[in-house]
Amino acid sequence: MSDNAVISVKNLKTYFYTNERCNRAINGVSMDIKSGKTLCIVGESGCGKSVTATSIMQLLPKLSRIEEGEIIYHSGDKRGDIKIHELERNGKEMRDIRGKDIAMIFQDPMTALNPVYTIGWQIEEMIRSHNKNVSKKEARETALKLLTDMGIPNPQKRIDQYPHEFSGGMRQRAMIAMAMSCNPKVLIADEPTTALDVTIQAQIFELMDHLKKNYNTAIMLITHDMGVVCELADDVAVMYMGNIIESGSAEEVLDHPTHPYTRALLKSIPVLGRGAEQDINPIKGSTPDPYNRPPGCQFAPRCDYACPECDKCMPEEIQLGGTHMVRCARYQEVTNDGR
Repeated sequence: MSDNAVISVKNLKTYFYTNERCNRAINGVSMDIKSGKTLCIVGESGCGKSVTATSIMQLLPKLSRIEEGEIIYHSGDKRGDIKIHELERNGKEMRDIRGKDIAMIFQDPMTALNPVYTIGWQIEEMIRSHNKNVSKKEARETALKLLTDMGIPNPQKRIDQYPHEFSGGMRQRAMIAMAMSCNPKVLIADEPTTALDVTIQAQIFELMDHLKKNYNTAIMLITHDMGVVCELADDVAVMYMGNIIESGSAEEVLDHPTHPYTRALLKSIPVLGRGAEQDINPIKGSTPDPYNRPPGCQFAPRCDYACPECDKCMPEEIQLGGTHMVRCARYQEVTNDGR
């Protein structure tokens, strides 16, 4: 565990059960979310990023459960270390933590916000549910300040409007305001700028960076955008088929990618300024059926470096120095390859 870790995830395994079949959505994930740092989780759709977040928040659907591993919240107060994985999903202790200590910005604010209540009422409810001594007037004043801080125009009017009266960017900022209403120690953002224009994206990421620097908030950011990772990340974890296959500081992972999948991700995005002639290489093939997984390394069927050893078992974690970790049997060949 890192000295300044707020949440420690150790060998987490979360499985989904449907039609007498088991999907090992998370299959042994370990990571630390650190105070005042941004951990970016990257990977293709379906690799387990959102399931990791919902496991931490104990918001998993009914036909799923945490089979193994630990999720430890280091509260830093008299409560000590709290084992989230052992708490009842909708029990009082988990509800007290959810929102107050650990908050989440969901991918789609239109489905996360309640359409029959005003934006102001929903933010005020969050504040009062975790602070019993706060009056309705004080909660409304706090909600107004939050909306103002988030750049919502004319907040005195907007606070009494419903989610459908807000634009997409404003709804997302209202979600961030709600998430930050109790000054949580950890903010989990699940692709918070999906389908938003680049100007609004920049504003939202600027707000998140402000929270990290001014409130020492620990941020876990789930994203597909490697440009965002380069700009915001302190630490990076690359996920594939329920496993973290490479992790470390942003500099270690982005400047010295060692896993073939990480390299393929970086090669598949265009670089600004190189023009239309640059060589962009999509990752060949597609992710395997989660119910019919390869027996060994999950990336082997799509990997240019695969060997017979890769088909036998999933490689163990290999520490490369510093915080850099990779799970690849042929990482040395990948590192020495100039491609």
